[in-house]
Amino acid sequence: MGDSGTILTSSDGISWTSRTSGTTNTLYGITYGNSTFVTVGNSGTILTSSDGTTWTSRTSGTTNDLWGDNYINSIFVAVGDSGTILTSSDGTSWDNRTSGTSNGLQRVIYANSDFIVVGDAGIILRSSDGTSWATLTPLTTANIYGSYYVNSSFVMVGESGTIITSLNDGSDWDNRTSGTTNRLYKVTYGNSTFVTVGLSGTVLTSLDGTTWTSRTSGTTETLHGIAYKE
Repeated sequence: MGDSGTILTSSDGISWTSRTSGTTNTLYGITYGNSTFVTVGNSGTILTSSDGTTWTSRTSGTTNDLWGDNYINSIFVAVGDSGTILTSSDGTSWDNRTSGTSNGLQRVIYANSDFIVVGDAGIILRSSDGTSWATLTPLTTANIYGSYYVNSSFVMVGESGTIITSLNDGSDWDNRTSGTTNRLYKVTYGNSTFVTVGLSGTVLTSLDGTTWTSRTSGTTETLHGIAYKE
């Protein structure tokens, strides 16, 4: 998914087919759960599909841009501008939740039995049920764009090379030295290694989330995403 309502699908990752989304709004996030694909984007756009081919527009109840979504613990959660948090059990009907912030929200994950949302100005929100949200004390005023949780460790990345970690299930948080001032968009974990990517082809790796090493990516183009397949 992407600009102007673009949706592409593939059964093998090699051959791709363009699908009719029914919108010209940019789409930013996509997730799958409860036998349903859900994608979100500009102006509160939410589309759902059972097969990735035919898409249906849903009423989100907001005109705020939605930047990310996830299917967690049998609940769809979408987040966006002005502290927007929406939840749904089926992807069709959505409820607006009180986030307690007007900051833009970028990403939602599930960690240590809690929903975790990160966003602008270092905002971190936590919820046990996706309905009631509490704000954690921020460690940075930088925007946070990506987060990952594995083996009791949180890693969050963002503006100006910001990397924040908690290696004990969120009890203590530390700012880490990334060695870059480039914006970092996403972080993942695989093969016992954290990897984060961002502006100008930036790629950093870490074995423990504490010490980070710059790697040669071979491109100066901005890298917006990364994934690891077992």
